[in-house]
Amino acid sequence: MTLLSTSIVYLKGVGPERAAVLTKELQVETFGDLLMHYPYRYVDRSRFTLISELNDTQQYVQLKGKFSRMEEHGEGRKRRLSAIFSDESGSVDVIWFNGIKWAKETIQPGMTYVLFDKPGLFNNRYNFTHPELEPLSVYESSGKNGHQALYRTSDKMKHKGLDSRTIHRLINQILQQIKSHDVREILPEQLLQQYQLPGRFETMHMIHQPVSMDDYRKALRRLKFEELFLLQLQLVRLKLLRQKEEGLVFPKLADYFNRFYQQHLPFSLTEAQKRVIREIRKDTMSGYQMNRLLQGDVGSGKTIVSVLTMLMALDNGFQAALMAPTEILAQQHFKGISELLAPMGIQVAILTGSVKGKQRKLLLSDLAEGNIQILIGTHALIEDPVVFKNLGMVVIDEQHRFGVEQRARLRDKGILPPHILVMTATPIPRSLAMVFYGDLDYSVIDELPPGRKPITTVHKYDAQRLAVYGFLRDEIAKGRQVYIVYPLIEESEKSDLASLMEGFESICQAFPRPTYHVSVLHGKMKPEYKEEEMRRFVKGETHIMVATTVIEVGVNVPNASVMLIENAERFGLSQLHQLRGRVGRGAEQSFCILMTSYKLSKEGKKRIQTMCETNDGFKVSEADLELRGPGDVEGTRQSGDVLLKMANLATDKAILETARDAATGILATDPDLSLPGHAGLRRYLQIMQEKTGKDWSTVL
Repeated sequence: MTLLSTSIVYLKGVGPERAAVLTKELQVETFGDLLMHYPYRYVDRSRFTLISELNDTQQYVQLKGKFSRMEEHGEGRKRRLSAIFSDESGSVDVIWFNGIKWAKETIQPGMTYVLFDKPGLFNNRYNFTHPELEPLSVYESSGKNGHQALYRTSDKMKHKGLDSRTIHRLINQILQQIKSHDVREILPEQLLQQYQLPGRFETMHMIHQPVSMDDYRKALRRLKFEELFLLQLQLVRLKLLRQKEEGLVFPKLADYFNRFYQQHLPFSLTEAQKRVIREIRKDTMSGYQMNRLLQGDVGSGKTIVSVLTMLMALDNGFQAALMAPTEILAQQHFKGISELLAPMGIQVAILTGSVKGKQRKLLLSDLAEGNIQILIGTHALIEDPVVFKNLGMVVIDEQHRFGVEQRARLRDKGILPPHILVMTATPIPRSLAMVFYGDLDYSVIDELPPGRKPITTVHKYDAQRLAVYGFLRDEIAKGRQVYIVYPLIEESEKSDLASLMEGFESICQAFPRPTYHVSVLHGKMKPEYKEEEMRRFVKGETHIMVATTVIEVGVNVPNASVMLIENAERFGLSQLHQLRGRVGRGAEQSFCILMTSYKLSKEGKKRIQTMCETNDGFKVSEADLELRGPGDVEGTRQSGDVLLKMANLATDKAILETARDAATGILATDPDLSLPGHAGLRRYLQIMQEKTGKDWSTVL
């Protein structure tokens, strides 16, 4: 057992109770785990604040002064000790509720002390409760006149006396005990030299006890690089393994693909679509299983690419499947693809939770016999009774809505793993794609079909509602249709559902029958009612659809020209962009109106401003990443696989690129990490395997 693998219970000042809290709150079980609980900020202890300089904005301050008039008050649990602490500019109160005996016996009036703590304010007078104290002579000899680290804690930790100061003291204990051989280096020497990174032992001292901010910056860069490099190493390794996995070979493009491309393609493909089809074609001829992510903004033409991809499978005697996250989207795919392929006699079927009884039994029989060539559906496709005769291609639409396990079950539906194309209309910043989808090949449709007019996006306040309604009437008079979306974020939120229905009633009053027809759509409705409301809107029988975000993804009504979003500040940027994408699908000018109250947070204003400034989904996603951070950005895996302590995907893109290149370079020359110089990496990945219970090559 090494020092850093020693249980935290044996660190002086911890013990069983504190160890249990550290494990529960911070997942700290060993000395090494605590050493990797890094500071979140630093306080400059090289200067002293005068008492006269204290203000409400300060976090931690350092004072130099003397104590006077120490008095004890109350009894029992209400007992407290107070004292006056003064410097040449003024005085503050210092209070103890605990450690009263220590304070009375230790503190010497007239001696100069250094006080370090967060100031409080009571009755317009500053005070400090249980501050960190030490005689000036001790402070000057302890080397604390640099930058002191502050650590994140929780209420449960503080209740056990584990505040930032205590964590700092415990970590300093470890730093005093460890030697360079205790801190095993993970990164190869070549990388340390190439990127001028400090060693791991040195880094631990520099991050917890920086002598200067230059020290801190060097340590931070090392830790960020290490974090991103180790993550990319696993992703690149997984990608290399997948590229070696035997896959189906589609040697030919024949009648289905060529006839559709030449005779039935509804519009000319963009150069971006052609490039993506060539990439997919190359994958399907390689002899290895395709795992490709297709990203394209709303309306960029991903569906037609997926149709041509599925026809590649049909031309080579295989079946294809397309899985969508909702019944509405599955129905829409089925309708659109069936119409496109009807002249060619291709058998397309749909399987959702609504398909039951004899109809379902017959469908499953036809599928198993190979009579159904393309099956479109929801997660019902992965159920055990669903058996394909020879599945060759799987397309997963809006794939972030599906878990890893669901995707894996689709892979198991073929004799050999079928090729997989996962699509998303949620633009993902390149930095996030490299982290969350670094194990997949990556295609982007980065151009819209010609003739599309940019959607005009405007911000309106509630007080301007009458003018907005007048504009809607003008659009309807031109023969257009309107979406009005309410923020029912969770289907279980009754207050939101009530607000939606109130909104529906007020819209019906503002747009009365028989001149106007208004419909409503939300996730709590039965599937048959949802389908009927959508059918009526698609056919133009209703002028206005009042809805929740169930119409966010995939619903395609070219005649709809206005998207009015109520309480727009309650939506994330990605969701606002998706909703905006429901209009602008026809040849006419379309509009997105963001309605809010005058009360907007700083972030809310930024989101609204971004939407009004750009239609570019990738710019929207970059702004979303900067505002919300990677864990909340829609379109990324939300499973908690990626835990970054130090790196920030919004600001550390350059380090991420460097780390990816470094990982790719090492695995290109040593895929099994068997060289002596890569022993640290190999050991780290083995530890990861033990912690996760998974093979290191499939940690993500």
